[in-house]
Amino acid sequence: MKKALLVSCSLLVVCVLTAQDVVLFTDEGFEKETGCIAHGTTVSVSYPSTGSDKITGVPDKNFHIYLCLGQSNMEGAATPQVQDSLGISDRFKMLASVDCDNRGRKMGGWYLAIPPLARCHTGLGPADYFGRTMVQYLPQKIKVGIVNVSVGGCKIELFDEDSCASYAAKQPDWMKNMIRDYGGSPYRRLVEMARLAQKSGIIKGILLHQGESNTGDTLWPQKVKKVYERLLHDLNLDAKEVPLLAGELVPEDQNGACAAMNKIIRTLPQTIATAHVVPSAGCQGVSDRLHFSAAGYRKLGKRYAAVMLELMGEKIIAE
Repeated sequence: MKKALLVSCSLLVVCVLTAQDVVLFTDEGFEKETGCIAHGTTVSVSYPSTGSDKITGVPDKNFHIYLCLGQSNMEGAATPQVQDSLGISDRFKMLASVDCDNRGRKMGGWYLAIPPLARCHTGLGPADYFGRTMVQYLPQKIKVGIVNVSVGGCKIELFDEDSCASYAAKQPDWMKNMIRDYGGSPYRRLVEMARLAQKSGIIKGILLHQGESNTGDTLWPQKVKKVYERLLHDLNLDAKEVPLLAGELVPEDQNGACAAMNKIIRTLPQTIATAHVVPSAGCQGVSDRLHFSAAGYRKLGKRYAAVMLELMGEKIIAE
């Protein structure tokens, strides 16, 4: 999303979803029909049984799931080119985190990982070539699945349930519309989709690309740690088995507007022992100085994969 950078997120709401409808109950003082779900709320969602790979309920240890979150660069801001929709292995899947009529996708269904992998009108991002590279180097029996819940322009505070409500209430309508796409809480939608994915496979890692909207925030590593640890807790995951991979922003060599934030991002492993930083030097940016080009996303995605594969004992040489 080219609109998004210095923004924030959340409204306090309780959402109840059924197969037929979505009902939002707002708290006094918060905007109607959008916002973050109150902590502790139970959300029930109907998932597709046809039109996509079935949810078996029996986890396949050879189906590796990766959760993706962040802002517009993780959503994917580049227009996919012909090559980006060709030659995608049927071992590389994406779990739809929203309904996309324009793509024939239903929330909760597994589909071939043709971009976009986030919301319906997003674009190519690092997750695309992360997945492509993973299946290229892993044994044939291994499949890879992406669950991507990202919001252009948001601060990391969007994914913190404790700060989400106060943050979103101050945001412009375009941001609130993105929040609404995720049923009122991107964090809750990510957990909801991750739990569904756990019925089919095993979560192996968490990919983060965020920080533009938190540029200069020295508390960012601690804020990321809080979100990461809550994800581990809510999904019953072990940090030693589920590392966090955080990508750098558009770099100095591309005149990145937020390149100074990369110094803070590089300190993340000092705060999170199982965090690993993915370098962005040499990854092509575009004229807004905030986003990567399609070529930049391809290179960055391959670098995410190189870091993950090395952790798995599979060494490759990334561009």
